[in-house]
Amino acid sequence: MAQLLTFTGGVPHDPAIDAWIAARPAALAELARHWFAIIRNCGDDVAELLHDGHPTACIGEAAFAYVNVFRAHVNVGFFRGAELPDPKRILEGTGKFMRHVKLRPGQPVDEAALDRLIRDAYNDMRRRLAA
Repeated sequence: MAQLLTFTGGVPHDPAIDAWIAARPAALAELARHWFAIIRNCGDDVAELLHDGHPTACIGEAAFAYVNVFRAHVNVGFFRGAELPDPKRILEGTGKFMRHVKLRPGQPVDEAALDRLIRDAYNDMRRRLAA
């Protein structure tokens, strides 16, 4: 499939991801855990793995979203994010394909908009795989 990032080895629930999140500073881990849980629960066909050291979600082998924890923030990212509708303009990045939302502990986030981006990324990948 053209322009899809694919990975082998994904499983329905990878305990290594839970351990990875738990090893992060508490406030950042809380954000990562919350948003990766939403990604995980998009559908029964979601597989997950650690890719490049951070939690990544796929449909089959095709990656659609990830979380990553940095020193002072968490990114919730989308492998085809440049093509997602973003009416609230919360996506960041200038790459050809990928975009992310940067979350900081104690700072407000438009939860409905981020939840919508996650659902849209999942549904977009399902459509791409069905085509």
